[in-house]
Amino acid sequence: MDAASSLMTSIDSLHASVMRRFDLTGRVVVVTGGAGLLGRKHAEAIAEAGGLPVLADIRGDDASAAAEAIAWKTGSSTGALEMDVSDKDSVTAALEQLLERHGRVHALINNAALNPKVDGKGLAPSRFETFSVEAWQREIDVGLTGAFLCAQVFGGHMAEAGEGVIVNVASDLGLIAPDQRIYRQPGLREHEQPTKPVTYSVIKGGLLMLTKYLATYWATSGVRVNAICPGGVYAGQSDDFVGRLTEHIPLGRMAEPDEYKAALVFLCSDASSYMTGANLVIDGGRTCW
Repeated sequence: MDAASSLMTSIDSLHASVMRRFDLTGRVVVVTGGAGLLGRKHAEAIAEAGGLPVLADIRGDDASAAAEAIAWKTGSSTGALEMDVSDKDSVTAALEQLLERHGRVHALINNAALNPKVDGKGLAPSRFETFSVEAWQREIDVGLTGAFLCAQVFGGHMAEAGEGVIVNVASDLGLIAPDQRIYRQPGLREHEQPTKPVTYSVIKGGLLMLTKYLATYWATSGVRVNAICPGGVYAGQSDDFVGRLTEHIPLGRMAEPDEYKAALVFLCSDASSYMTGANLVIDGGRTCW
């Protein structure tokens, strides 16, 4: 074998070795909020990497439909569960179902959240002065308590097994406060102006600290815990809103829904085996400014 052929063989071997670390074959990954826009993309990424995503959502029929669509698209096995992340009994029952079906859960993606859309119609209830305790509690129950309960149940199972991964889906707005000027609408009085509610940043910031806490708590149990902070995702928002938001983003655009796939696979796989307690920021550079 000449030198050039030897070099190419070495490169091919290195490439194969690196890519194997991203392989999720045989791993069961629970995606909460799996019927939502990003939840579906997270599950799709797991399937494309060879894993078995289980889409868990309080909307069980929607989760099943999404799982079937992903299975058809990727040719991989998928699963679905009806689960209320804010109810520990529901989460525990979901784990029991998965253990009966698959014997193990290898990873959890805490993605479930209530994220009311700021649609510019005059959302006075979203303003801090008028934000109700009921709305506060409802959103905290899903976005933060839900992540706590799922980590407690699924993470506890993984810790007992001696290995596993948790990925908490936070947001760039867990690192910076929302710029409420982005949501302003002409013709509305100040107290009628729509705002991003206080719960969103509080929940996402809380997920970042939950990540650090669990990463150290389970460090000797083989469970790695990391977070991802996506930026704004394009989902048919108005041109006016998109224009105002992208002025804050160095890359000059919002993210496409599938641009977080590789990050999720990285965090769920052995490619990130020496990474825990970290926060992967993928926001087009927004938090640099």
